[in-house]
Amino acid sequence: MPMKVTGRAADYREIDRFDDGVGWIAHPEEAMQRASHAIATEDGDVWVVDPVDADGVDELFAEFGEVRGVVVLMDRHARDAAAVAERHDVPIYVPSFVDPGIDARTQPVTDRLPDTDFEVVRTVDWPGWDEAALYDGETLVVGDALGTAQYFTTGRERVGVHPMLRVKPPAALDQFQPERILVGHGEGVMEDATDALEYALDGARRRAPKAWFEAMRSLV
Repeated sequence: MPMKVTGRAADYREIDRFDDGVGWIAHPEEAMQRASHAIATEDGDVWVVDPVDADGVDELFAEFGEVRGVVVLMDRHARDAAAVAERHDVPIYVPSFVDPGIDARTQPVTDRLPDTDFEVVRTVDWPGWDEAALYDGETLVVGDALGTAQYFTTGRERVGVHPMLRVKPPAALDQFQPERILVGHGEGVMEDATDALEYALDGARRRAPKAWFEAMRSLV
């Protein structure tokens, strides 16, 4: 299983469907399990988050409305944001403290995505790692701070803290009580998400050695 597959995907696997959105994994065969999402607002705007492009993916989220913008949540998730934004003739919205190095028009956002209930919350502030989450009281969307791909979780965890953050999970994650969690790597948690998040945070440090060992084993 390759860690990461480059190039545009010829197909994708749908994940995380709910009333207001859907997700996809463009390269299901890769270990990183890079996940992307399209989230709709009540007025029919669609926000595409951290997209990895794939043939036919526009049709996947067209049922939710017209694309209002593409969102990049962290500095390593430029992915195919520029290609998707250009195709739909929309800006790329980036948290003001994030620099994904995109050679395309970007629009900085601070407290909230325009005309939505989604707060923009800073979750990681490290040298070389700046990340935000989106949260509207029901749906939590994260980049790398949390994940469900094999190298994120251990034991009974349904979502796990990133291996590099386990010793001291971001304090900002404690404030969320989501109904669902959409992650940048792996399928989302669509039921009992608050319980899954609390379990992940409460035991992140204690379970770190086991998680690190299993992560290394899964990637070799």
